[in-house]
Amino acid sequence: MKRKSVDIERIQHMIDAILKIDKFTEDMDFAAFLVNEMAQYAVIKNFEIIGEAAYQISPDLKERYSQVEWRKIEGMRHILVHDYYRINAELLWNTKEEKLNDLNIQLLDIMDNES
Repeated sequence: MKRKSVDIERIQHMIDAILKIDKFTEDMDFAAFLVNEMAQYAVIKNFEIIGEAAYQISPDLKERYSQVEWRKIEGMRHILVHDYYRINAELLWNTKEEKLNDLNIQLLDIMDNES
């Protein structure tokens, strides 16, 4: 039972980080994001949180929800933390625009099913 509550907590951390990314970029287009270093660093930090939380989720839950791209999420965190020189604003923006909404929907579904 303890493991399940830890997993739920980590899923919530991921959802919260997605909401923060949305909030920090809410009135921006890519051009505005490109010149706003503070927003870029806020987005980076929240992507790191998403990746670390995903890494901490149990293999059992990851297996039950294999449609979530756990490895890619963890891989992005690895790049942000260890291969920071590969980070660029376009990667961040495109990931935010193309992946976060679907991920949020998947995570909310997990919360509904597991709570």
